[in-house]
Amino acid sequence: MQLHTHTWGEGDRVALLIHGMMADHRTWRRVGPALAGRGYRVIAVDLRGHGASGRGEYRPELFAEDVVETLPAGADLAIGHSLGGLALSLAVDRLRPGRAVFSDPAWHLASPAGGMGPELFAQFKSAPRERIRAMNPRWDAADIDIELETLAVWDEATALGMGPLLGTDLLPAAPVVPSLVQLADPSFLISPERAALLEERGFEVRSVAGAGHTIHRDDFDGFMASLQGWIRPLQ
Repeated sequence: MQLHTHTWGEGDRVALLIHGMMADHRTWRRVGPALAGRGYRVIAVDLRGHGASGRGEYRPELFAEDVVETLPAGADLAIGHSLGGLALSLAVDRLRPGRAVFSDPAWHLASPAGGMGPELFAQFKSAPRERIRAMNPRWDAADIDIELETLAVWDEATALGMGPLLGTDLLPAAPVVPSLVQLADPSFLISPERAALLEERGFEVRSVAGAGHTIHRDDFDGFMASLQGWIRPLQ
């Protein structure tokens, strides 16, 4: 599936952005321009079932296939958040970016007994503004507005499609390209034990102190600071 994309900048290096579940390219409203200001041409997708992209079956492998079909191989940088991190990890051997950043990636989905099951997750589509604000007290008002807008066009069946993966270990065996795993503090997807295992496997792991799951919206400055050495410095 060819995905809808949004581009910031006209730099001589290419950066790819892949959002998490329930979001679309608009979640990167600050990250895209910030990277463009560092000389990147930034391309962000809407995954299938999200934003302006098409609908269909929903499995991680299909999210990855769409990303490969849509985005250029050999980019300088690729960043995937949550579901986007999972999709990137399944596509990275074909996309072959110079560097990959997995931002609180969905590499371990808790079973319903230990977390939110897919049915409850799907019900979040109708969450009111007050609930979103209460769950994300550090978000700007603009991010709450965007969340409501993206939820309105999100196909909640994407959450149900993740059901078979609950409780499954999806951690990559090794990085395909130089890779940073950026974690919330605490992360409900990557435990300290799994973070240590990722380090043993060759990933660099950094946490953003006090940040929630959507790090780039919860603490934009912390998000950017944690990418030091992984993205092009300001000139």
